Amino acid sequence: MVFTIENPEPLFKGSVTLANFLETTKELTLTERRTIVDQALILIDSVYVHLPLKKAMYAVNPVQRLKILRRQMKTLSKREFHNEMLQIFKELRDLHTNYILPAPYNQHTAFLPFLMEEFYDANNKRHYIVSRLTFHHETFVPGVEITDWNGVPIDQAVAINADREAGSNKAARHVRGLDAMTVRPMAMSLPPAEQWVIVGYSSNSKNYKIQLSWQVNKISSFNESLTLAATGKFATANGLDLNMELTNNARKVLFARNAIDLSKQAADLRGESNKEGEDFFRSISRYPDTFQFRPVDTPQGQIGYLRIRTFRTFSDPEPETFVNEVIRILELLPQRGLIIDVRGNGGGIIMNGERILQLFSSSRIEAERMHFINNEITLAIANSDVENGFAKEWINSIDLSTITGSIYSQGFPIESPDLTNSIGRRYTGNVVLVTDARCYSTTDIFAAGFQDNKIGKILGVDDNTGAGGANVFTHDFLRKILPGSDSPFQKLPGDTEMRVAIRQTTRVGDKAGLPLEDLGIQPDAIHRMTRDDVLYENRDLIAVAAALLFQSPGDTQ
Repeated sequence: MVFTIENPEPLFKGSVTLANFLETTKELTLTERRTIVDQALILIDSVYVHLPLKKAMYAVNPVQRLKILRRQMKTLSKREFHNEMLQIFKELRDLHTNYILPAPYNQHTAFLPFLMEEFYDANNKRHYIVSRLTFHHETFVPGVEITDWNGVPIDQAVAINADREAGSNKAARHVRGLDAMTVRPMAMSLPPAEQWVIVGYSSNSKNYKIQLSWQVNKISSFNESLTLAATGKFATANGLDLNMELTNNARKVLFARNAIDLSKQAADLRGESNKEGEDFFRSISRYPDTFQFRPVDTPQGQIGYLRIRTFRTFSDPEPETFVNEVIRILELLPQRGLIIDVRGNGGGIIMNGERILQLFSSSRIEAERMHFINNEITLAIANSDVENGFAKEWINSIDLSTITGSIYSQGFPIESPDLTNSIGRRYTGNVVLVTDARCYSTTDIFAAGFQDNKIGKILGVDDNTGAGGANVFTHDFLRKILPGSDSPFQKLPGDTEMRVAIRQTTRVGDKAGLPLEDLGIQPDAIHRMTRDDVLYENRDLIAVAAALLFQSPGDTQ
């Protein structure tokens, strides 16, 4: 039986069909295309910190591909040009370094009206189920198992989609391929080629198919996310997977409207000092988009659970705000043991991730190191007076590279070690960290610091984190750092944008000197998500994490 639902009711407010959206897209002129390619050449050839690593690991040559594109671009269609630009950047397997499509693409998200998640059975076989919907249907409901996608077995269909993604390891590409099956922000992905999909699924031992059309919605998060990354006091400390941020926000808007209402309620109460606000914030974070927390009962006793969904608080970007909220939450949770869950966290402000490490350790925290690639342009960037000279420690080694021939500058922490250790330990119980392959950027740096400083064990639901080890700048921010007509960075046309990994992260402690990029953080133990985890608030995951909390140091899962 095939159900055809071109526009499921209720159609999500403000959505249009894919065909109607495509009618609003515009063509770039040949001059605009040339400007885009030339700026990409400067960005990758002169600023991109991981270029030597990527050439060695993946045998890619993005500079040559851009030069070839410059010669061929006049013969390419609109979609072909954008697709080639996207593929040149994606072959770097770096979610920090992106070509961002022009308006209206970058303002919109294409989506199917359901969320698909994966779990593993007792035989370690992967399955895919529907977890949330934006419409009502008799048989296509949460919990049904997806069997095929346009006639392709579902696991193979996800693998094909994963090959289009820029994740730096197999686990990272897989989860991003899974996410993009139903939610696809078009800042860094072209619209789906198909107008609709036919999804095969199993319900009550019967097989069905349902035809669902792609919809497009202007989910307002792109401008806010990019503005925070390109301007403001902490623009030089940005560590964020933008696509993950946009995906998370779209999923929240589409499938978790109660979270939107909770955020508004918290914002209204934050500015008030009264009993209603005090009572409300005993069980809810002051920044519910960033933190969720609760006590959980386990066979080991009651422990605390803290979910950190992003490493920034949107209404107040100050690291002190982030750290103080973590301290407040820790005081409300059981002190015997704590699960910190950073799955799906694409990063944020790097200091936020590094400063909270001290709250869980009696030893002095050693922060990860950051390095520029050495050349005249990065020397000019380091010499700029942005944020009172944000990179003055790096200037001497970049300057001396003309004599030493060093590819990379010396490594320094992104802020003073005294700030990283200014508060000290605030939680005395055992701590376990839960990660997945969606963890990226600041979250990778936080997990590396957690492991390198021997704070506790890491439990992964995937074999690795996303492996994003860098500080990222937007092209627009680089124009602010080096302004003027003689700057190598000139205005991009058509509301296009680019981002680039500008400082590489290397590890400390037992893994001192190893790059975080591409290698990521391997957990101490693995727990594959179960059906109960997906449908019942991580029930099995929390039980495994709680058991890991109280194992002796030499034990393994």
